[in-house]
Amino acid sequence: MSAMAKAINSKKCQAAVAAASRKDFTENELQDLRTAFGLIDSNQDGKLNKDELHLMMQKLGIDVRPNILEDLVRTASTTGNELLDETEFLQWVRKIQDLRPEEATDDHQKDLMAAFRVFDLDQNGYITRDELKTAMETIGEQVTEQQLSDFITMADTDKDGKINYEEFARLLL
Repeated sequence: MSAMAKAINSKKCQAAVAAASRKDFTENELQDLRTAFGLIDSNQDGKLNKDELHLMMQKLGIDVRPNILEDLVRTASTTGNELLDETEFLQWVRKIQDLRPEEATDDHQKDLMAAFRVFDLDQNGYITRDELKTAMETIGEQVTEQQLSDFITMADTDKDGKINYEEFARLLL
């Protein structure tokens, strides 16, 4: 059994599995999202454009490439004008929450997410080379610099030097 497989099956991983997702926003969440919409809408025109959304994501520490953000906005805009009104924004947030891997209901996906969290030591959504080395040492697996390089090269399909959840899951499936 590989070190990665051991990590997925470890008790630490099982303890890290998140609760199942909710289907609707609570009243407080809805109010918070409406407040957030008003704050993000910097020109107060009742619509969010890709620049306003990009600024919001940057402030939240979420690094999204411009082409991906454009695709997200284009997909979320029901009118096709690449502007989101409040309703489209709320629907967009719901879709994003529904896609979050930590809210997966399938046991295998929960195990994968739990394993990912074991390796993602700072919980920023990425496994860096240093985090991978530390996590492997924590579970008793010594790895060489070459093994680390090989693993990162194999897993890092977007070539940003770190491993996100999708890359991690793809590698182990």
